[in-house]
Amino acid sequence: MTVQPFRLSDAAFAALGAGRPSGDTLGVLRRAELSRHLLLLREVRRGLRSTPLWYAKSAAAASSSARDWIADPMTGLWAAEALRRGPLAMPAPAPRDGHRLTASSGGLTLSVRLEDTDPIRARLGLVPSAPVTPAELAHWRSCLERAWTLLAGEHRPAATTLAAVLRVIVPVRPDPAADGISATSAEAFGAVAMSVPPDPVALAVGLLHETQHSVLNAAHLLFDLVEPDGTRGYSPWRDDPRPAFGVLHGAYAYLAVTRFWRERARRDRTAAFEFARWRTAVAEAASGLRDGGTLTPAGDRFVSALLDEVRPWLAEPVDPEVERLAGLVGADHRLRWRLRNLSVGPADTARLAAAFRSGRDAPEVAPVPVPWSGRELPDSSRLRLVKALLKGDPAATPGGRGNGADAACLRGAHGSARRAYEKDLEVDRGNDAAWAGLALVSPHPAVRARPEVMRAAARAVPEASITELADWLGKPRQG
Repeated sequence: MTVQPFRLSDAAFAALGAGRPSGDTLGVLRRAELSRHLLLLREVRRGLRSTPLWYAKSAAAASSSARDWIADPMTGLWAAEALRRGPLAMPAPAPRDGHRLTASSGGLTLSVRLEDTDPIRARLGLVPSAPVTPAELAHWRSCLERAWTLLAGEHRPAATTLAAVLRVIVPVRPDPAADGISATSAEAFGAVAMSVPPDPVALAVGLLHETQHSVLNAAHLLFDLVEPDGTRGYSPWRDDPRPAFGVLHGAYAYLAVTRFWRERARRDRTAAFEFARWRTAVAEAASGLRDGGTLTPAGDRFVSALLDEVRPWLAEPVDPEVERLAGLVGADHRLRWRLRNLSVGPADTARLAAAFRSGRDAPEVAPVPVPWSGRELPDSSRLRLVKALLKGDPAATPGGRGNGADAACLRGAHGSARRAYEKDLEVDRGNDAAWAGLALVSPHPAVRARPEVMRAAARAVPEASITELADWLGKPRQG
């Protein structure tokens, strides 16, 4: 038997990198995933003493029902888990008893299974919710129908990709600290785990985001995009240091999210904010990947196409005030990330203290990574205020209960905000939210760039005021 490799033309591969895969390209990815599932199932069977019923049924690959079962995302997830745990220790695959949800609009149909019973669904990385109640099922169905009407009517290319890829939605428990959570697995092409969506727009954005992850995982199955590398760094979408492939996942998923908000930006300030916020993040992350030396030649071609797609968006006009707020929120995340993931070692901290007390210039220090403990960044009060401001919430306007350091920061009153943050830090020098806020409004580039150094100096020299230390760190070095 001759084995035929899966291939994409350069044009098709570039379109895939740009987030605009053709139907033919998606067909190649689906067939590649089907082939992967077949190989996994064969390896599972080799570890068993006799032929199980599920394998006998799947062997009838000529039948459409057998083919559908093999291609199902939960089959791939189950087979991968069986190989990890050992086939003899793994229960047989569960029946597919989930709820069928179908939405049609403009001649385009999305058909998915709401999977709320299969035990393997826990392997998608989030805690599954209990089987849905009739009321919860009705909410999912209504929300999906309205989301699909929106996507099929206003975001047709994205809807076409969703219809070709998405097969399973797994409801999961919400996270009280987040507006909504979702996840995918490289072993479950076409499956999305997500908490109950509050509205159709949130569902549409969540499905677009997670489906992009599935598409990228399938592409990576065929093409090595990133060189093996243990280096981890900043990602605009995550709280933890991420490897290059993780950064690429974020950029590719948010490419679709950014495109969604771009289509709505001219008629909605919140959409314009999200568009301005994420177009910059996608472009900067992709540029960092290009310059980082971790991409393979195929990965470089893929990311180049992604950059060619997003770069023209950077020049598209957005209300200046909205763009300013988007830039502030992006800088805020990076600063809070640095405060969470970088610190100044004991020796360098001692050098800072000695230099300040002796009247010398601040020495150069090298922040070091903090071991990741899984603790997430606290929700940003400034981001919450921005969103409230965009929605016209009186609490975020002058005179509202949002007044204070953050409100002054948002208004662009940097002097008032700086004094308020410094006052907060005199009370609590461990207040990372205030350190990030101070860095946002500081006139000193050194403080803006490396708030973790300012924090270390303030803890090491408790007798000095925050203002004194900021001016000292910000002073240009002699010579």
